Amino acid sequence: MDIGYWIQHITDIVCGYPLFILLIGGGLFLFIYSGAIPLRRFGMALNSLRMKHRGEGSVSSFQALMTTISSTVGMGNIAGVAIALCVGGPGAIFWMWVSAILGMATKFFEGTLSIMYKGKDGNGVAQGGPMHVIVNGISPRLKPLAILFSAATLVGCLVLMQANQLTDSICQVCIAPLGIATGFTTRLIIGLAIGGIVSYVVFGGLTRITAVATRIVPFMVGFYFLMVFGIIIAYADRLPAVVEAIIKGAFCWEAGFGAMAGVAITGARRAMFVNEAGVGTAGMMHGASMNAEPVREGLVAMLGPIIDSGFVCTLSAIPMIMAGLYNVDGVQGLSIALNSFDALIPYAGKYLLEFVVTIFAFSTMFSYSWYGTMATSYLFGPQHAQKYRYFYVATTIAASVVSLGVTVSIIDLAFAFMALPNMIAIFILAPKVKREARAYFKAH
Repeated sequence: MDIGYWIQHITDIVCGYPLFILLIGGGLFLFIYSGAIPLRRFGMALNSLRMKHRGEGSVSSFQALMTTISSTVGMGNIAGVAIALCVGGPGAIFWMWVSAILGMATKFFEGTLSIMYKGKDGNGVAQGGPMHVIVNGISPRLKPLAILFSAATLVGCLVLMQANQLTDSICQVCIAPLGIATGFTTRLIIGLAIGGIVSYVVFGGLTRITAVATRIVPFMVGFYFLMVFGIIIAYADRLPAVVEAIIKGAFCWEAGFGAMAGVAITGARRAMFVNEAGVGTAGMMHGASMNAEPVREGLVAMLGPIIDSGFVCTLSAIPMIMAGLYNVDGVQGLSIALNSFDALIPYAGKYLLEFVVTIFAFSTMFSYSWYGTMATSYLFGPQHAQKYRYFYVATTIAASVVSLGVTVSIIDLAFAFMALPNMIAIFILAPKVKREARAYFKAH
């Protein structure tokens, strides 16, 4: 009996339509139930970033948002977009935009609840997240759900895929062209370098992680924007065709409703894994905010999906559609992106994109360590949190030299078990969030 086969088979089932319905369907419900808050209160959300903080916590709302974005803006914004184009064509990008708006609604509820039902660790330090929302907001009798979420977080927030893919890309772009063998020794050296950089940041705790994220996120998004903007200027004649391909592909009526639905599901599913709306990670970070007003934190939290699944994914999609290299056999990701940028920026494109990929990957590695540390603190006490950091760095190094295989399926499955208790809590407490929001908007 092949256990690996069954793990991957179960993961494909659970992380397919069931997870899609839970997160995307749940996001649609919350969007409607909230009265389209992502659209009606977008300006207020931007203004909320400038307000002062008066509550218990470790970071500002802006730092919480930047750290959340640093965890979601990663390889998925590049390789994930390439996969969406491979499977669903340019039309999938439109449905990524739709998914981003629905994700904003979900994160509004996550951010609001993280402040409404903030908890404390064994040292009395204020914390947030689904585990505290479940116990403090619903009932202590549902603590098994909180434990399920925390246990799944220990596994789901390991960055094995990011470390492995980053090593692959460095070998492909930087090492192999020099004629250097990219075997075990080379990959181990790269892994140790990655582990060293990650160690420096994650062992500094939340203060250092948020400080790095606050600086790195605006820089990396800004650099990526300038690079893509330069491509748009250089190939301005292709831009109308890109827009036309996205819109026509999204509503491919001539191919039948089934084909259009397939394109929509492909785009929405990729965005779902990029912005993590409903998974619960956002609540953990925004729960550490010093913000004393739950709805204002919810407004800040909802900006995340429009930046990662909306803006950054669009920056990735435009050059790839312009290059037109996504029509390949099988499903490919990062290689399509590298080839596309290299075709549009001869001699330098793949190196510039490799720089972006490296920054994106590291940003995810830094932030994910915090989620695992918080889960460890909740399950075993804050005195054991440091042990998770050692384990986290060790697995990051190991991922650089091993074939992931079944491991990635296990991590994907863990994400599903994070989402389930989190979304249950959101659905149960949604009426309380709505009442809180109504009172806040009336006062402001």
